Amino acid sequence: MKNNLFSGRGRRRLGAAAAVLTLGLAASCQNYLDVAPQGQPAATQFFQTSADAAAAIGAPYAKLREWNLIAFNWLAITTLTSDDAEKGSVNGDAEFLNDFTFFRLTPTAGPLDGYWVGYYQQINLCNQVLANVPAITMDATLKSRYLAEAKFLRALAYFNLVRAFGGVPLILQPVTAATPELQNPARAAASDVYTAIIQDLTDATTVLPASYSSADVGRATKGAAYALLAKVQLYQKNYQAAQAAAAQVTGYSLASDYYSMFRIRGENGPESIFEIQCVTVPGNCDASNSQWAQVQGVRPQFGWGFFNPTTSLESAFEANDKRKAGTILYRGQTTPEGDMIQADAANARYNMKAYVPQSVTQVCGYGADQNVRILRYAEVLLINAEATNELGQTATAMGYVNQVRQRAGLAALSTSLSQTAARQAIWQERRVELALEYGDRFFDLVRQGRAATVLASKGFTAGKNELMPIPLTEITLSGGKLVQNPGY
Repeated sequence: MKNNLFSGRGRRRLGAAAAVLTLGLAASCQNYLDVAPQGQPAATQFFQTSADAAAAIGAPYAKLREWNLIAFNWLAITTLTSDDAEKGSVNGDAEFLNDFTFFRLTPTAGPLDGYWVGYYQQINLCNQVLANVPAITMDATLKSRYLAEAKFLRALAYFNLVRAFGGVPLILQPVTAATPELQNPARAAASDVYTAIIQDLTDATTVLPASYSSADVGRATKGAAYALLAKVQLYQKNYQAAQAAAAQVTGYSLASDYYSMFRIRGENGPESIFEIQCVTVPGNCDASNSQWAQVQGVRPQFGWGFFNPTTSLESAFEANDKRKAGTILYRGQTTPEGDMIQADAANARYNMKAYVPQSVTQVCGYGADQNVRILRYAEVLLINAEATNELGQTATAMGYVNQVRQRAGLAALSTSLSQTAARQAIWQERRVELALEYGDRFFDLVRQGRAATVLASKGFTAGKNELMPIPLTEITLSGGKLVQNPGY
């Protein structure tokens, strides 16, 4: 059932909050002052009541589903750079996306700036909550929870920035006229960014609840904070810490049906740890729908037809792996919901996880309230497996892997594999289990040291393409304080 976290009266209040809170947005270095536009209260005037605090923490959740963080810009950087997806659509349509497919990247590429600005807007929304909510007279437990939610969401934003760009400006307070040093910040070391992420998530784990009532489903939980912390520690090769955090993710289970888990009816299910909650506005399908699903839908029936599965991904699935049918949608296919995909559809393959049945699609703009899955229990099992194997406990690690494989209808792998063989098996399971979801494949290949080999045919250059170029706009606005990544 779709929750009402961002609906009705709450959405109207959230809109007012967003108008105020984005005043100090921190893309690097733009001169946003703590002065409200005519007719809008300043941030210091806005944060007065518990309702103001509720609206303020709702704003960064809503930000997650905006174009910059869910559609072209985000998918170009996280997905087209991998071996799992290709541009799709038709020749001549959005050809700039192929610069990401084939690593012809320059600092002027539009998606880079959209991704950068989008996440710094997200960070600013979180910083406003953390700076202003403590002074509000309200229920102390609720106040602490809102602050913990803001830390979780800020950590998620910085994690996606540091994976894409390496060291980035580390801004942990609102940008205002009183903080001119934050107008044009230099890059922090990647290690410092990771330290801040880990601190935010550690703080969040001590406060966030294990679950919510139906009205608040979709908010960050203790399990979400531990799951993201485990993932961050894995990326940092802190295997003991990753294992410990993963072990704290309890109360979840694997969904019985892989395919149904990605339909609207499967949202926020027993396997779900954190999802971007998408809703539609009747009569205005582009206002708040899942543009993640919209841009990947079958062209021309369900969407724009971009970001299609590659033959490499298609061949990565073992015979009889149920996940293949839940990941790849073919032209000419009839879906379990009875939708017939045109035999002359523009592309041979589409992302089944982004498919929205016509019965629940809005009447304009291919709109749908299809959530985006960010963290699932299956990923936590695979994180635990990878960390545990790296700690030399291979038999235990393969037990976690086999839980995931069993749901996929596959035979268990031997628990007597060598550590090296187990590592390869875990990486393979991670690819096929999480394919075309929250954009981890490229970042995984980089952290595993395999990007130069796996992506060689796409033009990947070692020592350069592990990171995206810093957007030229941001370097210019910083007056040169932001230093470009090597090779760009």
